[in-house]
Amino acid sequence: MSSRRMKAIAGSLVTASFSVVMILPFTATADDQGPGSSKGGKAVDEAPAGVKLTTLLPSKISVDNGSKKTAIKATVKNEGTKNSGDIRLLVVGFDGLHVTDVQGCSAIAKKDLPSGSNSGFSCAVGDLAAGRSKSYDVSATYDLSKTGKICLPVQTTDGKKTFWQQGPVPFGTSNPSPNAPATPLLLGTDNQPVAPGGDELPKTGVGRDVLPLGAAGAALVLAGAAGLWWSQRPPRTRPA
Repeated sequence: MSSRRMKAIAGSLVTASFSVVMILPFTATADDQGPGSSKGGKAVDEAPAGVKLTTLLPSKISVDNGSKKTAIKATVKNEGTKNSGDIRLLVVGFDGLHVTDVQGCSAIAKKDLPSGSNSGFSCAVGDLAAGRSKSYDVSATYDLSKTGKICLPVQTTDGKKTFWQQGPVPFGTSNPSPNAPATPLLLGTDNQPVAPGGDELPKTGVGRDVLPLGAAGAALVLAGAAGLWWSQRPPRTRPA
């Protein structure tokens, strides 16, 4: 094979490799909250004949570890055969999950919040046709040093009847990621904070002090292969 042809083939391979590198980042940054789920939901008061109301929450969300902000999509759906009549959807936060805004909805006064909740919004859904749904963009903050829950009741506009209620259902993780840019949380999972206070690593051995996250991360990086070598090094024998 001539040197000119070999150079042409090598150039093609470099171009193809560069194209793959350019495509992959766009795929990785897609905002995917997973399929909607009614986990933790139940019917409460009997709905009018032909009306079946449910709600959906994303199966996973992501919390920014710096700002503590997260986004959630809340959906109300009429799976029945008749219109729902005028209804409202409440979006209520508990514990470490604090709802800061729901697009197109009104904040619930503190004195009117459900018992134990810290925040909430009321959304006037109106008359939801059979087979139709309506979604709302929810902005919230999540204190990852605590557990966090959300609740979606579907009620008559006067609040006297609750046809469906999802929650309070938790979002959380059993595998915290304090040093990552964001922490993924799963619906229906109790959150397990990193440690009391959420800013320290747990002890890893007898007599060791806990380390601040920054120092611990730096130590792990500096150790690298040396740590692996030390763990595999045979014990030193004492001279006779």
